[in-house]
Amino acid sequence: MKKKKVSHWKEHLVESLQLPRDLVFQESVITLLGEREILLENYRRILEYNREHLLVLTSQCKIRIQGKNLEVLYYTGDEMKVSGQILDVTYESL
Repeated sequence: MKKKKVSHWKEHLVESLQLPRDLVFQESVITLLGEREILLENYRRILEYNREHLLVLTSQCKIRIQGKNLEVLYYTGDEMKVSGQILDVTYESL
């Protein structure tokens, strides 16, 4: 019960102060650049990676990127950029 009250209070605070939700709630931000590149921000770590799929752990879920000739162009502690033919992006529960 306390968790819901804290969550509701935090939601209200974010709205009233107009804070970015991705920063406050550590939500991932996915930017698709056509079907050739994807920029993923706010992730924790790479769980699986090959030329056909990439599985990434975030604080909220797992994100699976499927495609052809996938290549991680770069990654830092905060973001990564992937190129290739992006076919599907799926959210999987933890």
